[in-house]
Formats: sequence, C-alpha cells, structure tokens
Amino acid sequence: MGPATRGATARRAVRLLVVLALATAAALAVGALIAGAAMADAISPDAGPTKNAVDIDTLYKIVFYVGLAVIGLVWAFLFYSLFRFRYRRGRRPPQILGNARLELGWTLGASAIVVVIAIVTYIMLPGIKNPPASGSGAVAQARMQNASLDQPPPPGKALTITVSGQQYIWRYQYPNGAVSFQQMVVPKDTTVVLNIKANDVAHSWWIPALGGKMDAIPGYTNKTWFKATDTGTFTGQCAEFCGSGHAVMSAKVTVVEPSQYVAWVTAQKRLIQLSQKQVLVQRKQIQAQAGG
Repeated sequence: MGPATRGATARRAVRLLVVLALATAAALAVGALIAGAAMADAISPDAGPTKNAVDIDTLYKIVFYVGLAVIGLVWAFLFYSLFRFRYRRGRRPPQILGNARLELGWTLGASAIVVVIAIVTYIMLPGIKNPPASGSGAVAQARMQNASLDQPPPPGKALTITVSGQQYIWRYQYPNGAVSFQQMVVPKDTTVVLNIKANDVAHSWWIPALGGKMDAIPGYTNKTWFKATDTGTFTGQCAEFCGSGHAVMSAKVTVVEPSQYVAWVTAQKRLIQLSQKQVLVQRKQIQAQAGG
C-alpha cells in the first residue's frame, strides 16, 4: 500500500468518524426528545425547584450524554471495521501497522472532550456551591439571621437552620428557638443555609430534589444550602449506614409561602414553650411527692 493509498484511506476514515459522530449525536438528541418527561430523573439526579439541584442534574446529563456518544462512536467504528476488513474468500484483510493521522485525530478528539467538560464544570460549579440571595418576596426575612459560612455567604438575608442527626431521627432548630423533628418547614424563594451535625454516629442528610447530600459527622459542622422556588413536600433518606434503624431514618422538607412559614414557626415555638412549662410543673409535682 503506497503513501497515496494510505492517505486516501486515512481521509476516508476521518470522514467516516465525523459522520458516525454526527449520526450518534442526532440519535441521542432524538431519543432524548422522544423520552421526554417519561424519562425525567430516570438516569440522572432528581431536579426539584432549586437552582443547585437543577445545575447538578444538568451537569450530570451533559457528561452522561457525551460519554454515551463516545461509547456509541467507538462501537460503531468497531463494528464497521469488523465488517469492512473482514476476511473474504480470495481476499485477505489488509495488515495495517499504524495510521499516524488517525491516531493523532482520536487523541486530540479525546483531549478536546475532556477540556470542554472541564470548562463547562468550572462554569457551573459556582452556581452549585455558592448560595444566592433570597427573593424579594420572602416577607419572612425580617425574622431571619445573617448566615456565617465557611463558603462565600449569600448576599442579604438567609434562613439558617441547624440539622442534627441522631439514631434514628433528624432534629431541626430554627433561629427563633423553634424545633421540629423529621419534617423541616421553610419559606418559598428564601435561601436556606443548613448547619449539619451528628450527635452520635455518622449520618448523611439527603433530599434528592433539593440538591446534593451532605454528611453529618460527630464533632464537625458541615454546611450546605438550597433555595426552593415552588411550594411542596420533598422527601429524603439518611444516606449513610448508621445502625439497625438506618432504613427508617427518613427526612422531609415542606416548602410553604413566607407568611405561612412565619405562622408555623411562631406556633411551633409557642408549643415548645408550653411543653417546657408542663415539664416544669410535673417536675415540681414529683419533687413534692418525693419530699412528702
């Protein structure tokens, strides 16, 4: 095989690779359109009404579909080669020792894919990591505190809630002293900053629709955030094996209108104060009976 023949073969191979890549990308795009809502979150993280959850889901899908396109291209070229250069009676398959252009092409192509994914990731990471400002319609901001974070704090006001994991329940402490268990209630369109801790063993707080999960480690405080733009109830699960009751250590976040949140957190604090008074009365009664 002369140099001219090898050059023509290389050009045909490069053109074939381009055609196969375009065909694979088109097939993936059509498949995604046909799947539509039926495949929502079937192969990617949940994406609820929070920007960080949507960004995580989008970044996952970008990497997934690029990887799928590469796999499709490799398999297509493999089967083409098996068919095109198969052994035939009276014709032996050509013995190719190497093709510098082809090898350089797939090396540069793979490098370009990695660079593009890295650029897209670094562009999207700030929106995943850094909390935005609460919405102007969050009237509950007057009852909130400024966040104190290791990561860049959100501009303006944010609702800071302490999340404590213990076998096998979640405890939520609000800025006004209110406390709830298992169910966290937060206002819509408000940046919620979570200080996540553990009282005994390692746990992991995870509400898939609201963003990534965060470990709860004894003796250390981890921080994460979310900002829900729609009301609703979102469920999750402790994602770190924490003992025999791990399976029942569920979590729930209910997003309500800001005015409803103010009413709820005020009533919750009132109930706690009432229970504390009742406990004090019972303690005095027990002490009086013991002394009598």
